[in-house]
Amino acid sequence: MKKGMSVLIVMLFVFTALLSACGGNASGGDNGKKVINVALWDENVRDTLDKSIKIFNEKHPNVQVKVTYTPWADYWTKLRTSLAGNSGPDVYWMNGPNFHSYASSGLIKDLSPLIEQSGLDTSVYTEALVDMYTYQGKLHGLPYFQDSIGLYYNKELFDNAGLSYPDDTWTWETVEENAAKLTDKTNGIYGYIAPIDNQIGYYNFIAQAGGFVISDDKKSSGFNTPEALSAFKWEQGLIDKGYSPNAQQQLETKSRQLFGSGKAAMFPGISVNSPELHKLLGDKLGVAVLPAGKQKASIVHGLSWAINGKTKVEQESWELLQILSGKEGQELLADSGFSMPAYKGTEGGWLKSIPSLDLQVFVDSLEFAVPYPVSQKTAEWQDAEVKEIQAAFLGKKTFEEALKNAGEQMDAILATETK
Repeated sequence: MKKGMSVLIVMLFVFTALLSACGGNASGGDNGKKVINVALWDENVRDTLDKSIKIFNEKHPNVQVKVTYTPWADYWTKLRTSLAGNSGPDVYWMNGPNFHSYASSGLIKDLSPLIEQSGLDTSVYTEALVDMYTYQGKLHGLPYFQDSIGLYYNKELFDNAGLSYPDDTWTWETVEENAAKLTDKTNGIYGYIAPIDNQIGYYNFIAQAGGFVISDDKKSSGFNTPEALSAFKWEQGLIDKGYSPNAQQQLETKSRQLFGSGKAAMFPGISVNSPELHKLLGDKLGVAVLPAGKQKASIVHGLSWAINGKTKVEQESWELLQILSGKEGQELLADSGFSMPAYKGTEGGWLKSIPSLDLQVFVDSLEFAVPYPVSQKTAEWQDAEVKEIQAAFLGKKTFEEALKNAGEQMDAILATETK
């Protein structure tokens, strides 16, 4: 009898422990405190996050915040599995490509009632990010930090060629004219890198040509259009003339490594690349607004903080989000130099993080920001997109054929999405 009772006690203990480990529990912390479980993937933001949590705890001493950092390679699998099993974190990082899939599955809480209740003004965030994290007309993620695209350049190579640095008057034609003068085939130096990458490359150029990757209603692709074709023809023209490394070279060596090693004079890159490129090139590094096609455009992506759709500490989680994505938290993020904050007017510390580089360029680019294209099945249609477009860059098919195929496959995938 005693043995049976002991087994029962052990089983109850294990069951209780398992329950307390599940995200969203209202208790289970030190001294019976409520617990908010937080999940993200980048430990480079640890110090900033700790400072924000300290501010939160000053206002909410009876709530314990437990943070788990999971490497990117495992983050999404672990997150979806835990959320689906009702044991996921209460608060977690969300990105654009995964957002619609999670929102349509009910794994992310609709923040609009909480926003209305607290009177939060969402206009303080970059509009492109608010649009990105809006599902069925409701905001589901509070923006945290953002990236825009600029034109990095090597000042030394420009000086040696006796050329003026890029500025906000540059166009595609200006790029080509200067790339021709900066290309030094004898020494293996290219005037420009025409990226075969989507975020730093052709997504921007399609928008600059007056086109789109995905329609506003998420129902159709913009790949099989004259505007998209003109963007790829411009890129391929620079490669064909020898002003840019070709696709095979870029697949073998990352484009930013080529640029960072001094083998290219110009390179379209993400704002978050600035510390790495400055470490490689030092004060030789410069940056300007992306040159315009028919119009100016810069793809903007950024992360948001989301709340578990089934959290049991909804109000406490919302209070934490308001610190993390509020003015205090965003200024701490900027001061760390980690990335450009999403809250307008808090970027001062970030702008000073690399004194020799005009990071204001990336803030100015937000005036003509285009949201990173996403939908419920982004991963599926991007797989089709990348295969077709890489094949065209590698000369295995024409761009006309590749874009027709990419557009048709994307349209078919979009037709299966739940709107």
